[in-house]
Amino acid sequence: MVLAAVAVFLGVVVIAQTFTGGSGSEEQITETAEGTQSSGGDMEFVRREADDPRAIGSVDAPVVMTEWVDLRCPFCASFSRDTLPQLITDYVDTGKVRIEFIDVAYFGEQSLDAQIAAQAAADQDKYIEYLTAVFDEAPEKGHADLTRDVLIDFAEQVDMPDLTQFAADLDDPQIRSAAEAQTLEAQQLGVTAVPFFVAGQTALSGAQPESTFRAFLDEALAATE
Repeated sequence: MVLAAVAVFLGVVVIAQTFTGGSGSEEQITETAEGTQSSGGDMEFVRREADDPRAIGSVDAPVVMTEWVDLRCPFCASFSRDTLPQLITDYVDTGKVRIEFIDVAYFGEQSLDAQIAAQAAADQDKYIEYLTAVFDEAPEKGHADLTRDVLIDFAEQVDMPDLTQFAADLDDPQIRSAAEAQTLEAQQLGVTAVPFFVAGQTALSGAQPESTFRAFLDEALAATE
């Protein structure tokens, strides 16, 4: 699989990708996105909602970087462990960039179960902690084994306020339906591999080196000046 079209919403015509393990890319891929924007200049999927549990950073940051993640994706975990902390220090904590996450399920039923668990964590304002805990213990290669018991163990690890409610949410058909719809929407946008990022009008695929993300965000910031 060497081509991914991100054409429906983003307006990116073609993004050439080289996949490793089916979920990330080995090289920098960027294209200008010329699709639908909100009145404020953001792409339509950018939320900028106050108290959004699936976001970090100021709602007034000049740039929002959206990341599509699958909790079983080893490349998403690599980005979370190796690159994200320094980006938070240098870009988020300084008010330059806001990061918003969108969960998808690309690696089977366990991915869907984990996506539901992430939403259940978000409903108790524990999304970032939950995502970080899962990724911190993810294997370097292959997909994490996220059984129901493991998902509940992670909830205990992050001190989920109501474990009974969390467990019940794992079986909630409405949360499952919303999760499935979110994955479908991502696929319709052309997000065929994770992690996938959009900042401003530019897209980037894969767990790239930190220097690549710095250039990616600096370019998006320069476009707002």
